[in-house]
Amino acid sequence: MTFEAITYVVEDRIATITLNRPESRNGYTITMANELGNAFAAADADADVRVIVINANGKDFCVGMDLTEGGDDFTAADWVEPATRATRPLSRVNKPVIAAIHGAAVGVGSTLTLPADIRVAASDTRFGFVFARRGLFPEGGSTWYLPRIVGLARAQEWMLTGRLIPAAEALAAGLVSQVVEPDALLDTAHEIARDLITNTAPVATAVIRRTLLHMQGEITPEASFQLDSKLIAHAFASPDSVEGITAFLQKRAPTFPGTVVGDLPPFLPWLD
Repeated sequence: MTFEAITYVVEDRIATITLNRPESRNGYTITMANELGNAFAAADADADVRVIVINANGKDFCVGMDLTEGGDDFTAADWVEPATRATRPLSRVNKPVIAAIHGAAVGVGSTLTLPADIRVAASDTRFGFVFARRGLFPEGGSTWYLPRIVGLARAQEWMLTGRLIPAAEALAAGLVSQVVEPDALLDTAHEIARDLITNTAPVATAVIRRTLLHMQGEITPEASFQLDSKLIAHAFASPDSVEGITAFLQKRAPTFPGTVVGDLPPFLPWLD
């Protein structure tokens, strides 16, 4: 698979997707948006991929939208803004997503990472939801994601002021799960990915990932209660459950037979 603005590598069941415009500090272009959407879809469809890792080449993760490329028709009836072209397919993948972030992560450089399940930041990272300072509006579904990740009050302050947020503050707020030195960033993300590959079931992680997002729209836990009953009944007849419990009792790494392509429970509400 060949791209211009990103690279896509699958190795050891990890799809590493890298923003690759270091000469422009990974300024986000229409080409990058479209390529990211295609790469996320490809990784989701690839049975050999268990985990997706997003990172970037150069000193910065992404400094925001690069409007010098042009070439987009804003008047088209089915036009989708560039950040959503990546974050929408990313939100729908059935595999765990890890974002490894460093340097400046501004505008779409921040919003692109929000649909990831785990965000790891280098100590030099600076996040910025700078839209109000540019006379722009948040994109990529960030007004849905950010309050759910860090809380409404903090999301309001970060987005309304548009100030830069250092890695330590992002860690304290829960935007990232850990902060590491820049030279350890990608290794840390891949270490987390390998742990997921070794110790978790593909079908279980897919269902957990999508259910956590799906239930954010429910007013009460009743929908969760109902789905949980179906899922647990389904699990009792699942070879994955047998393997997981057996491996635990035998104190060995599990080898789960289930696949996302063929073994997702058919009653999952988002499959409709």
